[in-house]
Amino acid sequence: MFLKMRPILLTCLMAILFASCSEYQKVLKETDVKPKYDMAEKLYNEGDFKRAVRLYEQIAPKYVGKPQGERVMFFFADSYFKNEDYYLAGYQFERFIKSYPRSDKIQEASFLGAKSYYMLSPRYSLDQTETDKALLKLQTFINNYSESEYFEEANKMAMELTSKKEKKQIEIAKQFNKLGEFNLPILVSALTAFDNFITDNPGSIYREEALYYRIEAATHLALNSTEDKKQERLQDALDSYNNLMRYFPETKFKKDADKLAETVREELSAYTTLSK
Repeated sequence: MFLKMRPILLTCLMAILFASCSEYQKVLKETDVKPKYDMAEKLYNEGDFKRAVRLYEQIAPKYVGKPQGERVMFFFADSYFKNEDYYLAGYQFERFIKSYPRSDKIQEASFLGAKSYYMLSPRYSLDQTETDKALLKLQTFINNYSESEYFEEANKMAMELTSKKEKKQIEIAKQFNKLGEFNLPILVSALTAFDNFITDNPGSIYREEALYYRIEAATHLALNSTEDKKQERLQDALDSYNNLMRYFPETKFKKDADKLAETVREELSAYTTLSK
């Protein structure tokens, strides 16, 4: 029985879809904005954001300054967001915030605008301009809406983006360290990069890594330095080791760090002998 009914059901479904498409195309060509407004809201509520946004694009300019303008502009921006068109979503939410700063939807719009930029943030190795924008928007939201239902999610996203930027910084410093094996001036740049990272990111999840690789860079620089700079640089390497042990006594780098420290101490012992 069901198998016999299937062709009929499919035919009915196709007829409904065709009628829906025909109605949509007809409204799309309308000059009157009211049918477009009604159809856009209907499609939005049904989750058909792709078609809804086309109608909102047409009617949004016509509702500027009108009572329905606030509603239209919010759903317009949200349709872009739900279509995963995050560039335009971010832009439209910014327009909404500027146009309706007292709206009941201002908190949600601020969050979704920030989240739009969060979604645009690329992997850590690429340019982080969009990440910087997202962090600025998220921080503004966090500062303004500490009691918001979106606060926890916003905070989590901000922490994730901060870690991404820290990852980029630490990887650049490690790359300097690697290249410095064959070029001592680059090792100086590596040390500067590690020092800046450690100072600027005291709570970073990469702090332990930065402290260890600073030992490595400082040791290699010291061992390959001219005699007039060697002792001072050896002491700097040993100080780096002591810093790692102070903050991370059970560090996962302990075995390698101990070997480097042993080498440094052996080199320094020669200066101790000479001074006697």
